[in-house]
Amino acid sequence: MESACEGLRPHYCDGFPLTMLPAVGIVLAKDDTRLLGSRTMKQMLRDTPPYHWAKKVRGLYRARFGPGRLKRLVQSASPLRIVCGASGYVEGGWIRTEVEYLNLLDEEHWRRAFAENSIDAILAEHVWEHLTPEQARTAASNCLRYLRPGGYLRVAVPDGYHPDPAYIEQVGVGGSGPGAADHKVLYNCDTLRELLEGVGFQVEMLEYFDSAGQFHSTDWNPAAGKVWRSKRFDKRNRDGALHYTSLIADARKPA
Repeated sequence: MESACEGLRPHYCDGFPLTMLPAVGIVLAKDDTRLLGSRTMKQMLRDTPPYHWAKKVRGLYRARFGPGRLKRLVQSASPLRIVCGASGYVEGGWIRTEVEYLNLLDEEHWRRAFAENSIDAILAEHVWEHLTPEQARTAASNCLRYLRPGGYLRVAVPDGYHPDPAYIEQVGVGGSGPGAADHKVLYNCDTLRELLEGVGFQVEMLEYFDSAGQFHSTDWNPAAGKVWRSKRFDKRNRDGALHYTSLIADARKPA
């Protein structure tokens, strides 16, 4: 195995170099087809129990090394822009975070990484629907506290006013779509505005259906927080129909 891996560059998992995971006897390499022929490491692991062990190891790795990594990145970032629940991918100029070391509900996580009134922007794409209403208020309040005056939270969630019943069935509470089994709330433009304004934000809706099923969209800037599941960027909308959109809002901290 050592000779097969010789000269391979390490695979990076959520920004962390992972050459070996000895706890489960797995070698991760960028060119993993050299080890497994036509099958990639990820494909192999998904078919076997070690895949679940690897996910657990990844979570432990994030929890152990994520706080230090985040602190170092925060110290050098200008502007300071973070993505919550990035799942390993962010646009340039943004700092990825994951729940293991920046839980939106955990005040200690916020306090060890940031000073109050210091963050310029927070992006959260399809995060809030996984929180209960009480948790959603707590998370929004924490964001407000750590944003600088004039800073903003760009939040995207499934749109409860979307007129397609198949969409609603997939993204609703306990929905059938990918990752939707633990959805706790299906927001619409009225309930999301109520939540965010209720904790002190000034809210601008960027993309949404209204209660009559009419779609509204501003020319929002993706450089200020790119939402992939949106009219412009979701590949499912390439035929011109709005098969998959999100309810997108900018919640700004008063200056």
